[in-house]
Amino acid sequence: MGRVERENIPEGDGRGSEVGHVPVLLPEAIDFLAVKRGGSYLDATVGLGGHSCEIAKRLGAQGRLIGCDKDPQALQVAQARLTGADSGDWPEIRLEQGSFAQVGKWAEKASLDGMLADLGMSSLQLGNAERGFSFQAEGPLDMRMDPYEERTAEQVVNRLDEPTLADVIYEYGEERRSRRIARAIVRSRPIRSTAHLAEIISAAARPMNQAERRIHPATRTFQGIRIFVNRELDDLRELLQVAPRLLKPGGRLVIISFHSLEDRIVKDAFREGLTKGYYRVLTKKPVTAGEAEIAVNPRSRSAKMRAAEKVLKG
Repeated sequence: MGRVERENIPEGDGRGSEVGHVPVLLPEAIDFLAVKRGGSYLDATVGLGGHSCEIAKRLGAQGRLIGCDKDPQALQVAQARLTGADSGDWPEIRLEQGSFAQVGKWAEKASLDGMLADLGMSSLQLGNAERGFSFQAEGPLDMRMDPYEERTAEQVVNRLDEPTLADVIYEYGEERRSRRIARAIVRSRPIRSTAHLAEIISAAARPMNQAERRIHPATRTFQGIRIFVNRELDDLRELLQVAPRLLKPGGRLVIISFHSLEDRIVKDAFREGLTKGYYRVLTKKPVTAGEAEIAVNPRSRSAKMRAAEKVLKG
């Protein structure tokens, strides 16, 4: 009998289980993982369980799947989904709440046949105004994927000094008008809602040409603050650093990123692994979504997937 172990998942109401989240690049990710029946796999961003379900279907009763996520609400949804799919040929499934930077606590050295990380945000997070991720709805300045973390967007927006805030917006949001935006934010303090922040940014960074009009003026600033709040790039670097030690020889690492900062970190890590002889890079260029997937799931347009195979002991 398959089973789901509930490891360190805070209780929640499970709301959002009917949210229409579509896993990005699902067939491609499963193909590159080359899931082995009876193998051991880690879904480092289990989210609502879309990729995990497809992995689990291929593992069988002797297999093992570890799923982790910062977001306890998402884990509640994933738990229900993975339990609901239970069958006599279902693998052992263990779910952990926390950052994938901590995967060394949940998996032993050379114990995994594959690791997957989909770095994108879920529709559960973006669609809930109370989470504070979206500039298109009124909500609190939160932006925490893990609600138990201390740093919030409200603290970043209202407490950082102007130069530091400008650096955050520029470095993590790749927003060239960061100084102008930071100055406007500091002058408008206190700022208490996402809508208020978006209004301030829009006034400070009005689009000057057709290219800038294609995206909302607050897009890059919200991205920068979110990445900083959740330490997303630092966590990604830690995951990539520990991955070679956790993978068995022949184990696969598949990463799906959604912006250039993430993709650059992944590309550099794979290149280093190739140079040092512990990776074989499986994707010379990132795999992207086709027109059919983009038509069904527009968020897949910016997705880039890279994969590598462990070739030596780490």
